[in-house]
Amino acid sequence: MTTTATQPTRFIAFGELLVRLSAPDKLLLRSARSLDVHVGGAEANVAIGLASLGHATAMVSLVPDNALGQMAVSALSGAGVDCGDVARSAGRMGLYFLTPGAGVRASDIVYDRADSAFALAGVDDFDWDVVLAGGTHLHLSGITPALGPRSAATAIAAARAAKARGMTLIFDGNYRARLWEAWDSDPRAILSELIGMADILFGNYRDMSLLLDKSFHGDGPDRRREAAEAGFAAFPNLHYIASTSRHVEDSDRHKIAARIDTPTGSHQTDEIAVSGIVDRIGAGDAFAAGVLHGLLTNPQDIEMAAEAGLALTALKHSLPGDASLFSQADIAAFLDGDRDVRR
Repeated sequence: MTTTATQPTRFIAFGELLVRLSAPDKLLLRSARSLDVHVGGAEANVAIGLASLGHATAMVSLVPDNALGQMAVSALSGAGVDCGDVARSAGRMGLYFLTPGAGVRASDIVYDRADSAFALAGVDDFDWDVVLAGGTHLHLSGITPALGPRSAATAIAAARAAKARGMTLIFDGNYRARLWEAWDSDPRAILSELIGMADILFGNYRDMSLLLDKSFHGDGPDRRREAAEAGFAAFPNLHYIASTSRHVEDSDRHKIAARIDTPTGSHQTDEIAVSGIVDRIGAGDAFAAGVLHGLLTNPQDIEMAAEAGLALTALKHSLPGDASLFSQADIAAFLDGDRDVRR
């Protein structure tokens, strides 16, 4: 993940933009009489997180040519993400509805994204020579191929086009059972093809259990290392595997640790408590942005990259909405233990 003076880093994210509708004040969705609106999408969240950290980022997607599509594009553009390659078409916007967790009640998501404009798009709707021009990194997630056979083929085409151009391919497993189960899918085969091309994987022992059809466990660093080593053996193109471990005490207090594995070593952070949680959604995407920021700064310093990822995911829990908007100064203050008012 190094750059030269003639080729500055440019991260490109490919995936669906979504509108999120959330029940306010910890209400159940069925009881709400108004809904809070946010723009999200796993890949877009990473792009926003990196843009907030000062990196050049761009979004490749397709939205309906209506007010909802424009709202999504405006939200990303306002966060510093280049949306020049977000196409418009007829169709509908992908939505999801969130019932926030409270106490012992877990959060719950209802998807309403079937046959969205993005989900109906195909390989020929994107000119890879144009949308990947100038890109050094392409970020994909397992959500796009989970949307259906057309989206799966498009994700694979994007990955192949990026690798043909010598780009670094980043893949976040983001397994969404409800999406895969909605069609006659083969997630193991599709995800294996994509991860086989990836340089950086965000995934854990559960992802390896799915991909390799073998049981792995996350109870301790040694067991997590076992899963990572199996991943490197199965997917030799991988240079890094990054993951978090999370112990949920209740919806308002989690304990989180982060780790990065390479073929020759690993680093796992201490576990920290995250309390007073405002919004958990997008915390994994914030972790990805923090890790990528750290690896870009120094690809050899996996300890710092893991700490940056942990800092950003912890901070994201304090912020409503799907994306991290924190800066390097915020990461530094967190790592220094600065919790008091900054004046």
